[in-house]
Amino acid sequence: MPVPRHYDWISHHAERRPSETAAVDLAGGRRFSYADFDKRIAHLAGHLRDICGVGRGERVATLLHNTTDVFEIQFACGRLGAIFVPLNWRLAVPELEFIVGDATPRVLIHDLEFAETAAALRRSCDVPHAIAHGDADSPYERAISAARPLVAPETLTHDDLSTIMYTSGTTGRPKGAMITHGMTFWNAVNLGAPHLVSHRTIALAVLPLFHTGGLNCYANPVFHAGGTVLVMRSFDPAESLRLIGDPAIGLTHFFGVPANYQFMAQHPTFAETDFTRLLTAGVGGAPTPVALLRTYEARGIALVQGYGMTETSPAVLALTAEEASSRAGSAGKPVLHGEVRIVREDGSDAASGEIGELWVRGALVTPGYWNRTEANKSSFTDGWLHTGDAARTDADGFYYIVDRWKDMYISGGENVYPAEVENVLYQLPAIAEVAVIGVPDERWGEVGRAVIVVKPGHTLTEGEIMRHCEANLARYKLPRSIIFTDLLPRNATGKVHKPSLRMSFGGGAPAPAAARSA
Repeated sequence: MPVPRHYDWISHHAERRPSETAAVDLAGGRRFSYADFDKRIAHLAGHLRDICGVGRGERVATLLHNTTDVFEIQFACGRLGAIFVPLNWRLAVPELEFIVGDATPRVLIHDLEFAETAAALRRSCDVPHAIAHGDADSPYERAISAARPLVAPETLTHDDLSTIMYTSGTTGRPKGAMITHGMTFWNAVNLGAPHLVSHRTIALAVLPLFHTGGLNCYANPVFHAGGTVLVMRSFDPAESLRLIGDPAIGLTHFFGVPANYQFMAQHPTFAETDFTRLLTAGVGGAPTPVALLRTYEARGIALVQGYGMTETSPAVLALTAEEASSRAGSAGKPVLHGEVRIVREDGSDAASGEIGELWVRGALVTPGYWNRTEANKSSFTDGWLHTGDAARTDADGFYYIVDRWKDMYISGGENVYPAEVENVLYQLPAIAEVAVIGVPDERWGEVGRAVIVVKPGHTLTEGEIMRHCEANLARYKLPRSIIFTDLLPRNATGKVHKPSLRMSFGGGAPAPAAARSA
């Protein structure tokens, strides 16, 4: 009698195409066929069950840099009916203590360099088991070698939880978005066809694997299709360009946030990189400046924009490569399996072209937040998830993400969306990076402040910036102050961290900014 292997894509492909490469760990130089990967996952699941007592519904947390082993843990949890909890290793111990205390994992798997953090978390949060991860002789590898393989996986449904993924917690405490097996499956379906994912796909994963972008754009959809995932320990623009251009590797898929593409475009090897084998270059996580889209278009690459969030598994909107150029700035149309609407503050549907809040409903949406009854009540209306993102549609039904509602500021009674102002500023060739925030003003309530990083070897004055803005923006949208800086604060995925930006540059009068050269 065949063993049930519901939602286990690795074991399926291990039977169908065992010798094909499933995953490559670039930092460690390790390469795993689907048969290899399947065997390691079975042994890890056996260890978690027999030694750690992990059963259905138990949580397994990870504190790991990017490695193919993250996916081993994810799929081992699936075979046990356990819940995978990836932790952001960049957080401070008190921040992690809140998350671990909330998730109450039975096991914490951690890199050797995080041993002190792991020990502190075990003490304060009463975590029963820890497994140190590292070199070929680490406890993690010894556990896999010694364990009896799990041969009878749990039978699961679409509604069973696979993952708890904690949001960044930029306002208040982090919330654990509950991710079901169905959500991950529907994301693989929703992204697969539009983004040309197949068993021939070779994808490079550079985003953190404790984030939905790293796990699901496009790694998990590629595993679902039986392709190959190359895992980079941390994003390196030079190495990413080298891998993209190497004909021996044949990379077909890359996904990043706008900052990843900006850093690659500014690298000296960008102009000589061969992009011809790249079928899909996806971008998301933040509004993408049109100037950046045009930079890649000039190299023959259409950056395929989309929109998603942790709570939606993540894909909600997507463009195709054919639409990317003609609809520059759009996040696309709704994915096949999901419902989308834009609503006014009173909950009624916004008209075409009118800005409102994006709401999402369907099998791709989280059933709620772990241990957060009040958040579950306030975040949903009749099954519709409130995304917190401002959006509009055009006459052809394409969606445009304007900005986060919380990043919008009101100047003289008019709503100003920073992303719109940033898009105009990025038209200036000397600007490497820019972020706009609202700051208090006695006359207008709030006005814009642009925080700018100048490209090396370029010079830019405040007067040049203001003249450009005056020619391209309505008066109420003009930034009233300019600050030059060497670096913008970013979160773990590379997006500009607006709360940190406001803390550093949001109060008082700006420092003199007559000119800047770098």
